[in-house]
Amino acid sequence: MKKFYSILLVAALFFTSGELLSQKFGYVDTANLLAQIPDVKEANSNIETFTAQFQKKGQDMIKALQAKYVELEQKQKTGSISPQQLEQEAQILKQEEAAIIKFEQDSQQKILKKQDDLMTPLREKIQKAISDVATENGYDYIFDLSTGVVLYADEGTDVSPLVKSKLNL
Repeated sequence: MKKFYSILLVAALFFTSGELLSQKFGYVDTANLLAQIPDVKEANSNIETFTAQFQKKGQDMIKALQAKYVELEQKQKTGSISPQQLEQEAQILKQEEAAIIKFEQDSQQKILKKQDDLMTPLREKIQKAISDVATENGYDYIFDLSTGVVLYADEGTDVSPLVKSKLNL
């Protein structure tokens, strides 16, 4: 709700200027749009499956490592391992632990990449639709209700050249 009020405040500020009274504003809730697009549901399902595969493998690796730690502890308790062998096997288990941590980090990167690969075309599709609607219906600005961000701005309303001029740039 805060975002909606901030959007209204920005719109009100624009409306206070006589020159800007003729500008047309709109808003869209992209989060709601994304939730309704069938391709997004399919992409989310693919991402969940992809994530579950990594989680299962990671859990299996952790269980195997825990079993090795228990086994090593049993060997130590029974005295069937020398202190030197204990140290060597402990080092091996530490390396396996580091490998699991690296696997988890790599998995997260792969999941994020997969998510980006699947969602970027869908976000671009939504952005194109927003730009088309803005152009076809004469909107100067379109705000995203879910984020409070300007998704579309008519290039004719860009005051950057005037600001640059004021700054002697």
